[in-house]
Amino acid sequence: SISGTIPEMVFFVYQMMFAIITPALITGAWADRVRFHAYCMFLPYWLLLVYVPWVHWVWGGGFLSAWGVLDFAGGIVVHATAGMAAVASVMYVGSRPNPEATPHSIPLMAIGTALLWFGWFGFNAGSALSVATEIDGIDYSVCALAFVNTEISASIAALVWMLLDWTIDGRPKLTGFLTGAIAGLATITPAAGFVEAYAAIVIGCLAGAVCWLAVWLKNRWDFDDALDVFGVHGVGGVLGSILLGLF
Repeated sequence: SISGTIPEMVFFVYQMMFAIITPALITGAWADRVRFHAYCMFLPYWLLLVYVPWVHWVWGGGFLSAWGVLDFAGGIVVHATAGMAAVASVMYVGSRPNPEATPHSIPLMAIGTALLWFGWFGFNAGSALSVATEIDGIDYSVCALAFVNTEISASIAALVWMLLDWTIDGRPKLTGFLTGAIAGLATITPAAGFVEAYAAIVIGCLAGAVCWLAVWLKNRWDFDDALDVFGVHGVGGVLGSILLGLF
């Protein structure tokens, strides 16, 4: 078995979920500007030329792994690469003729966030590849730790984002709360199974504040990243990877 703890085919299918979700994140940046057949052409090329090399470098024993780079569940491999690709894509396709500042449907946004939040436990906690692990003779569940850290970071970041909206705009926003939750999820991803719960609180606070600032600057500069892929996923993934080194 490649993974050493689960059947090889299970590990293969699990990694394919990471592979398909990463370019899906990029599509949020160029909403209403790229035709479906163009996306179908973009998808395999980006996976082969960008995603696959990064997976090998970080997770497959490549040079970044040899340098000691850690990424528990895809902060670099998934979120940072998708965020940077989103910037490049928007610069290439340009802005929408009439970009909308408000979401089409807040209820659908809430449902989507709930589905993402629930699914994120599978990515982060599942990246332990085992429910329990024995370290130095002590039963220590990395899976449970990643699960708890994911929940803490997302919750704290959502509250921080909402409070910033409340302070700056004079009222709390559900859209801000939901966006903050995704920022917290993306930021804790590289560190989920490596840090203690107290660190997840700090990471969640910084995720909400730093990603909020990134999105605010994007809006000030009229950069038409429709779903804030760079500000939330790109900045969050990079920030989490940096904070992992601190904790």
